[in-house]
Amino acid sequence: MAASTTPAVRVRRVYEEPSPDDGVRVLVDRLWPRGLKKTDAHIDEWPKALTPSTELRHWYHGPEGEYEEFCRRYEAELDAPDAAAALDRLRDLAARGTVTLLTSAKDPSASHTSVLRRALEQ
Repeated sequence: MAASTTPAVRVRRVYEEPSPDDGVRVLVDRLWPRGLKKTDAHIDEWPKALTPSTELRHWYHGPEGEYEEFCRRYEAELDAPDAAAALDRLRDLAARGTVTLLTSAKDPSASHTSVLRRALEQ
């Protein structure tokens, strides 16, 4: 059976129990998740350069925040040199095995993780 050329990227809530098939577990939130002990998180990487800026997070969660515009602004942030380098590192990891993006967002599908996942799978 031929190996897949599509990176294996999963998204999970960081509060879920770690799974053996998570592969490399990457926290993609800027802030450490509330109430979670670092020893319980089983985080392999925490590339803060890939997380939305504080300003963007505040805008999105404020009265003006709108998801499609948030996605556009976040994609622009991912073009910054530090973010692009971190994205390349995750692409390399995903090419070798599963990468699980971890977030504390209650609805990961309406968070930055879906944008990040698309960027990794391109």
